[in-house]
Amino acid sequence: MQLTRAQAEIALDPHRFRVLCCGRRFGKTTLAIDQIKGRASIPNSRIVYVAPTYQQARDIAWAQLKNDCKQAAESINESRLEIKLVNGSLIQLKGWEAIETLRGQKFDLIVLDEVAMFRNFWLNWQEVIRPTLTDTKGEGLFISTPKGFNHFYDLFNLQEEDKDFKSFHFSTYDNDHIPPEEIDKAKQELSVERFEQEYMANFKKTEGLVYKEFDREKHVFNLMEEMPREKIAGVDFGFTNPCAIPNIEIDAADCWWITSEFYETGRTDVQVAEYVAAKSYNQVYPDPEAPAAIAEMRKRGINIRDVVKGKDSIKNGIDAVRERLKAGKLKVHSSCVNTIMEFETYSYPDKKPDHNEQEVPIDENNHMMDAIRYPVFMRAKRHGNAAVYYPQSNSPRNNLPQGAAIMTAGAPVDLWAKDKEPKKAYTHVPKL
Repeated sequence: MQLTRAQAEIALDPHRFRVLCCGRRFGKTTLAIDQIKGRASIPNSRIVYVAPTYQQARDIAWAQLKNDCKQAAESINESRLEIKLVNGSLIQLKGWEAIETLRGQKFDLIVLDEVAMFRNFWLNWQEVIRPTLTDTKGEGLFISTPKGFNHFYDLFNLQEEDKDFKSFHFSTYDNDHIPPEEIDKAKQELSVERFEQEYMANFKKTEGLVYKEFDREKHVFNLMEEMPREKIAGVDFGFTNPCAIPNIEIDAADCWWITSEFYETGRTDVQVAEYVAAKSYNQVYPDPEAPAAIAEMRKRGINIRDVVKGKDSIKNGIDAVRERLKAGKLKVHSSCVNTIMEFETYSYPDKKPDHNEQEVPIDENNHMMDAIRYPVFMRAKRHGNAAVYYPQSNSPRNNLPQGAAIMTAGAPVDLWAKDKEPKKAYTHVPKL
């Protein structure tokens, strides 16, 4: 099939890494296959096409690739989704869930399709994919419809700092083969936000976003404004999924500054414990569902604080984080790309008509969100209308320092009498 004008513009561009942000039915599969065949015509080339899953790779591109290459094919492996051409070139199709299998290989061209749906993108790009292009000085084609302000948004803007990257933006209207009236009809049927994202390929906040309050202008910083008085962390353990640890520094005004992040896969309990011990945190709030990992931390003298999970703990913890965001009391350093990505993509499932859904977010893009929620929730746990505040953020877990107060009906109640003994109001303070 002949390329459209928009597709041809991308195909002819000489940049090593091309990023295409396009609307649905733009013709990204046609473009991807055109680029794959073009590179495969060069003898002994190695090309890999990657979709979000193995099944999607088969469904999206396999039939067309197999048909287009059958006359030049030496062999076609249906089970492995591989085509070997008579000129020695090899084309492979993979799913992102098995991206680790590309370690140690080398490629002349990698095509990544629906990049916005790839989990742990930056980690796998840096550790797995980018090294496969080093020996060959290979090229990359990144294609996707946007999905909120996640890693694909950052990838799209990478051209501003890396001259090897070039980004392109096209809507569904730029496909000459799609009748405009069909797109207009979709515009009438979809919400404004959904149409702008899916057809116009504009970056919009994800529908059903958990932390709608998060705003890069308000919550992302480059220079910490105050000297920290305390350093704490939450820990969400993981091995296949990332282990997430936010480095949180708290100032005298109780503003929490996330100055750096640990967001890595393949780390053992011992490695994580050694990392945390080296950071010398005042307090650490780990996921209680990993007792062996917590035990490794205790061996190293780390000050572990209890994290209590129970009914509505996720909802209440999210509410506590929201309150900090609303008050401007939670900041994220611009280098914490994974933390920012999760804030901008962590979302609830789509609502079903006439069905009451529980307020439980989708279990993805939430590793750092959980690690942040643990200390926030455990330090601001609410019982009824009472909220505990700790002006001295390094206070003991089950004791209140001077100046601690309970907010009751909007008025603070001093918990300390002149004799420095706590009043009965202390009994209302939850043990964290």
